[in-house]
Amino acid sequence: MKKFNDNKWMQLAISEAKLAKNISEVPVGAVLVDIGKDKLISKSRNKMIRRKSPISHAEIEVILEGIDICKSRYLNDTAIYVTLEPCLMCAAAISESRIQKIYFGAYDKKKGSIENNVRIFDNRNYYKPEIYGGIMEKECSKLLTNFFQKIRKNKKL
Repeated sequence: MKKFNDNKWMQLAISEAKLAKNISEVPVGAVLVDIGKDKLISKSRNKMIRRKSPISHAEIEVILEGIDICKSRYLNDTAIYVTLEPCLMCAAAISESRIQKIYFGAYDKKKGSIENNVRIFDNRNYYKPEIYGGIMEKECSKLLTNFFQKIRKNKKL
């Protein structure tokens, strides 16, 4: 089996987050990868403002596209890379789609539901993927911090 390159895939998720930031979306990006082939399946970013939808998170976008591409309800043997710890909705979607591994960058103390708050995978009723947090954490956190600082600064003007 090929060695998985976590930084390569997280860097691609960060690129997606930057695209979101450029159109004033919260800069979160996600990538879905075939583990066995170390091959990209889908990539996306937050699209909540563009779609006027509270569920158009980056993770939901890559899961929906991945299901279409793989023509399967389940995304077995896949990994998701996301720049921010998934919220409750996204963590549940990851579980329901049977993604094998989650790699996330920044921890989310407010809405994160893997290592913070609800900790969804502590509940035995959910399929639990392997979880790896803090991948390129500083770069992912900086993107979000800078984005929200700019918003706060603009509101003061």
